[in-house]
Amino acid sequence: FSKLFSSRSKNTGFTEKTPLLKVSSEENGLQCVALHNPDFTTDDDSWDNSSAEFEQRFQLGSEMTSLSRSASAEKYEILDNLHVKFNLSKMRCCLKFLKVSGLFIFVVVCSILFGVYPDQGVSWQMLAVSPLESFSTNLTDFHDSALLKLDIGGPFVADVADQQTEEYIVVQISQTEDTGSRRRRQQPVVYNWSLPLSSRRNQQIITTRTFQIPNRGTIFVNIQAFLQEPGSVPLSMKHQYLHANIEAQVTIASIILVGVYVLIILEIVHRTLAAMLGSLAALAALATVGERPSMVKVVEWIDYETLALLFGMMVLVAIFSETGFFDYCAVKAYRFSRGKVWAMITLLCLIAAILSAFLDNVTTMLLFTPVTIRLCEVLNLDPRHVLIAEVIFTNIGGAATAVGDPPNVIIVSKQELRKKGLDFAAFTGHMFVGICLVVLVSFPFLRLLYWNKKLYNKEPSEIVELKHEIYVWRLTAQRINPASREETAVKCLLMQKVLTLEMLLRKKLRTFHRQISQEDKNWETNIQELQKKHRITDKILLIKCLTVLGCVILMFFLNSFVPGIYLDLGWIAMLGAIWLLVLADIHDFEIILNRVEWATLLFFAALFVLMEALAHLHLIDYIGEQTALLIKVVPEDQRLVVAIILVLWVSALASSVIDNIPFTATMIPVLLNLSKDPDVNLPMKPLIFSLAMGACLGGNGTLIGASANVVCAGIAEQHGYGFSFMEFFRLGFPMMIVSCTIGMCYLLVAHVVVGWN
Repeated sequence: FSKLFSSRSKNTGFTEKTPLLKVSSEENGLQCVALHNPDFTTDDDSWDNSSAEFEQRFQLGSEMTSLSRSASAEKYEILDNLHVKFNLSKMRCCLKFLKVSGLFIFVVVCSILFGVYPDQGVSWQMLAVSPLESFSTNLTDFHDSALLKLDIGGPFVADVADQQTEEYIVVQISQTEDTGSRRRRQQPVVYNWSLPLSSRRNQQIITTRTFQIPNRGTIFVNIQAFLQEPGSVPLSMKHQYLHANIEAQVTIASIILVGVYVLIILEIVHRTLAAMLGSLAALAALATVGERPSMVKVVEWIDYETLALLFGMMVLVAIFSETGFFDYCAVKAYRFSRGKVWAMITLLCLIAAILSAFLDNVTTMLLFTPVTIRLCEVLNLDPRHVLIAEVIFTNIGGAATAVGDPPNVIIVSKQELRKKGLDFAAFTGHMFVGICLVVLVSFPFLRLLYWNKKLYNKEPSEIVELKHEIYVWRLTAQRINPASREETAVKCLLMQKVLTLEMLLRKKLRTFHRQISQEDKNWETNIQELQKKHRITDKILLIKCLTVLGCVILMFFLNSFVPGIYLDLGWIAMLGAIWLLVLADIHDFEIILNRVEWATLLFFAALFVLMEALAHLHLIDYIGEQTALLIKVVPEDQRLVVAIILVLWVSALASSVIDNIPFTATMIPVLLNLSKDPDVNLPMKPLIFSLAMGACLGGNGTLIGASANVVCAGIAEQHGYGFSFMEFFRLGFPMMIVSCTIGMCYLLVAHVVVGWN
């Protein structure tokens, strides 16, 4: 037996240099682990040594059994993982089914509500009033209605807040109390509505007001004219009954708006479909309360000038991209920044802010987005963060002048504000100083927000492979169950390997980040390589494009300053697109149309309908009225400070969630009436500047807060670099808070401390 065990020990071939762990191959194909034992080195082995070898072989067999059991456990673990993945897949299918079913049921319900209520085809009633003869009518067919909506058309002033005229129309609405008996007691005048008349009697301005119905008694409407000279005033009138009070309508509008934002934030559906669903819900709500609009009315709600501007500029940019000009500009920008990434981003944001001060924000982003995307692709940067930074500064720069942002255009176009001295020069001079301060603070804060952001899109292949290798080794080590000394040793060796690779990865990442954060030493060599690769491909087409685009931009400028040009921005963009299509001799028209952001255009159309429907549900009026009431309850010595702060922040937050154009148009009469109120005693200019500052800067709060945000996101998505609502919100909302805070401090110093009123 001793020789038998000795021969077996000799066949194993153990030496002092045998490693701790060794894998040997047997004839049956199984692999086992051989253990080194220094006792098996001579031929004169004792029975004890042979017994020890037998025990070790028996122990080795037990370990092999445990390894086979662990392998079986791994198989069961894999089966469990597959079962978990199957359950997750099944859960996703169930959630998708619930989402589709819920949205479909919602659409069907809204369609039924919109279809069962007819259009309120109320005909206009023509009448004439004079100081000697008034018009009276009785309304008895209101049933259980809560509101009376009265539309009156006549030669009224364009701005209702203008009270300088001495001629006006007075509409008195009274009601009798129905006590159930035959006698009805006349109530005093419930509402008294004054409408100032214009000196030009041939114009027709339609004004609308909604009145609450206190009880079920008969409503008396009396219209009388107060004129300086004898004569009559032609008017037109129609009335309509609404089945819900203002508070209920505002609640419904708020729920619809929150629902649209939930769909967009959680990315349940595409933002275009979310806007369409919100529009359908708002139209169904209007039909339910008794104000169902006709198809013609809904089409009138769409701002076709904005859509024409977007379409025309998209066609121009699509043809422009065929020349290679965007690649050329990208290389030039990289060369001008001398290889410094942040210097280049700062330069792009500054140029975008300056251009948007004189051009429309949408036009600026339509021109800048393709250049930025191509530049980031050339330099291996992530375009999303750069585009978000650009559009933020585009919105900031647009607030600097009277033509940079639509709210500013609305403010300057008001005749009464011009009479008060708030013309183009005065408005631009005041806002320009404040926006310069905002820009100076916003650049360092933007750098702080981007401190830990990965600006580079792709890492070097060696870093990617090293990360994958670390992942594989770590996964292998985690699967080993350290039940024995050998398995523990193997797991320790694998983890040591992982630690070594992680140290190497950290070293490579430090080198990589040092290269991208500091100036590229070989930037001149890179410039030469990029210039060889990215050149102007069609110089003749480039000349044509630059000529047409130069004419279009020049017409944009002249349209703001020269009164003799009767072309809006939409017409100018459309005419420029037609010019370039003719000059470029485009035959394959489908390629150009495929580059148009149809989803973005449809989103804007649905958004216009949604905002107008919410305005008809009194949401915007309610916000303005509540803001005015809050200002009135403040003590007089603190009223100006509170008014500036309140108007600015309400405007900023409201412009983040709703379109700032209807909000600005609604707030201007509210603020004008507030400044004219002798009990309030507030100057007009601080309120208007607070409205402009908040409405323009508030567009950075959310992705759909400004038109430029949506346009930039649509173009980026078409190029494969789309960013979500939350990605924009994480950067845009803090920038909005900081910029509005700086703007508020500037207005407080200018109007409260200095007294620049």
